[in-house]
Amino acid sequence: MIERRSRFLRIISPLWIIGSYLFLYLPMVVLVLFSFNASPLPGQWGGFSTRWYSALAQMPELVHAAWATIIIASASTLLSLLLGTALVYASRWLRAPLHNLFYANVLVPEILVGVGLLSLFSWLSMPLGYTSLIAGHTILGLGFVVPIVRARFLELDPVLTEASADLGASEWQTFSKVMVPLLLPALLAAGLLVFTISLDDFLIAFFSSSPSVQTLSVFIYSMVREGVDPRINAISTVMLAASSALVLLLSAMRVLDQLIKHD
Repeated sequence: MIERRSRFLRIISPLWIIGSYLFLYLPMVVLVLFSFNASPLPGQWGGFSTRWYSALAQMPELVHAAWATIIIASASTLLSLLLGTALVYASRWLRAPLHNLFYANVLVPEILVGVGLLSLFSWLSMPLGYTSLIAGHTILGLGFVVPIVRARFLELDPVLTEASADLGASEWQTFSKVMVPLLLPALLAAGLLVFTISLDDFLIAFFSSSPSVQTLSVFIYSMVREGVDPRINAISTVMLAASSALVLLLSAMRVLDQLIKHD
C-alpha cells in the first residue's frame, strides 16, 4: 500500500508542477507570440510581423506614459531608499518599533491603500499628477525597503560602528563611510525590487493619476476598455521584458550578496 502511494505521488507531483507552471506562464507565452502576429484579429494567426512594435513609436500618448512611468519609478525608488534607510538607521535611538508599521504595507490590500491615498489627496486639495503618483509609489516602496534594509542592518556587527566612533569619526562619517558600504547590497536589491514593482503597479497608479499624467499600466487599461488592440500585446511584451530583466538582475545581486557573505 505504501509503495503504491509513493508511486502515485511520484507520478502526480511532476504533473501537478508542470500544470501549475503552464497555468502561470502559458498566457505570457501566448501574449508574446501574438505580439508578432501580422493579423489585427486577436484569435487569428496571419504570419510573423513586427508591425505592432513599429506602431508603438507612432503613439505619442504611449511615449508620454512611458516617460512618466520611468520618472515616477525612479523618483519613488530614490525616496523609498532614502527614507527607509534613514528610518532603519534611526531605529537605534527610537524606543517605539516604527519599522513594524511598514510590514502592514505589504499585507494590506493594495486597493485599500489606493483609495486611502485618493481620500488623503482630496482632503489636502492636492492635484493628481506626478506628485501624487510619486508619493503613492514611495509609500508602497517603503513596505519593501524597510524590511530588506533592516534585515541586513541587524546582521551587521555593532563593533564596526563602535570602532568608528573610537577612532574619532562623526555620526555622519560613520553612516556614510561604514554603514552605507555595508548596506549597499541590500540597498541595490531593494531599489531594483521597488523599481520593478513601481513599473508594474496599477491600483495605486489608477487612484493617484490624472488624465494628463498616466503610467503605462493605466494607459494599457484605458486601451483595453475601448476594445482588443493588437498593440496592447506589443506594449505588454516590452513591459514583460523590462520586468524580467530587472528580476534577473535582482536575483544576480542576491547571489552575489550570498557569495560575499560566505567569503
